[in-house]
Amino acid sequence: MHTTPEMPFRRPSRTVAIGRIGVGGDNPVRVQSMTNTDTRDAEATLAQIAALSDAGCEIVRLAVLDEAAAKALCAIRAGTDVPLVADIHFDHRLAVAALEAGMDALRINPGNIGSEAAVDTVVAAATAHSAPIRIGVNSGSVQKDLLKKYGGPTPEAMVESALTHIAYLEKRGFYDIKVSLKSSSVTRTIAAYRLLARQVDYPLHIGVTEAGTPLRGAVKSAVGLGILLAEGLGDTLRVSLTGDPVTEIGVAYEILRALDLRARGPEIISCPTCGRTEIDLVGLAEAVEARLRHVPDVFTVAVMGCVVNGPGEAREADIGIAGGRDCGIIFRKGEVLGKVRGAENLIPAFMDELERYLTEKKESACD
Repeated sequence: MHTTPEMPFRRPSRTVAIGRIGVGGDNPVRVQSMTNTDTRDAEATLAQIAALSDAGCEIVRLAVLDEAAAKALCAIRAGTDVPLVADIHFDHRLAVAALEAGMDALRINPGNIGSEAAVDTVVAAATAHSAPIRIGVNSGSVQKDLLKKYGGPTPEAMVESALTHIAYLEKRGFYDIKVSLKSSSVTRTIAAYRLLARQVDYPLHIGVTEAGTPLRGAVKSAVGLGILLAEGLGDTLRVSLTGDPVTEIGVAYEILRALDLRARGPEIISCPTCGRTEIDLVGLAEAVEARLRHVPDVFTVAVMGCVVNGPGEAREADIGIAGGRDCGIIFRKGEVLGKVRGAENLIPAFMDELERYLTEKKESACD
């Protein structure tokens, strides 16, 4: 289990393998997303999978809506080694076809996949292909009898729905299971995961579903997932944002970084600006962020705008700049490299030093 002085232990869970990726147990919290391309368009879907993988996504889910989408999975599987999960509803034949095409796992609700015989067929196929099944319960798809019983999609209704679906699989001797309980309500999502975590030891996929556009969705996800992760709950996660799914990955890693669980890419420390700021700090911070967007290495960059906290923060960083009146001081690991005069020279000078730092870091890694 992973611990830090600031964090509680991770909830113990079983381990499942999704392709080459281990989930649960002592594995790190895995970052997941879902393509929003038409799965029937294998070329476009592969391009998005590649973009997600480059951003650090470890597991990608694909919507398999019909037979044409299922047929495209063979070409998609052949074009990437990223672990892939087929998202299936209502038609058990699509689940079997997805596994035969090489998908690493399924996301289904056993209750809507068809008859008892259909569930038997899916479980047999998953067993034959060593493919885990994620039981995905959303507040918008809770069974009608449970909605009536609990007066709506309450956390208790969501958990009973999940336990019912789990029982479908356990009755057939299938235990290679991962579970998710998602709502667009942060508080309902948190309560549901807390309830379920006390009753099963399966790995949990966490997320706030339909969280919204990038700003609102990032805030809701950070609050909801942050609380769950701080309590040791969550083995995979998805930050659900309206738009390009690649954006989700950066937000996911920043949530994990904030809790000292995982880190990917540089941490950029920049002050919020105030009346003491006398340089184009916003322009400088945006230029640094743009340059480092696709750098996976972990290090710290400080972009500070005044003489109060700036020098101290910059000195603590691997590389940093602290701005003053029409000038800036560039630091590297606490050492002053030099002073740059002229506001128009700050961005070019610091970017040049940043490039030298990246080059030296790359060369040292190759030694």
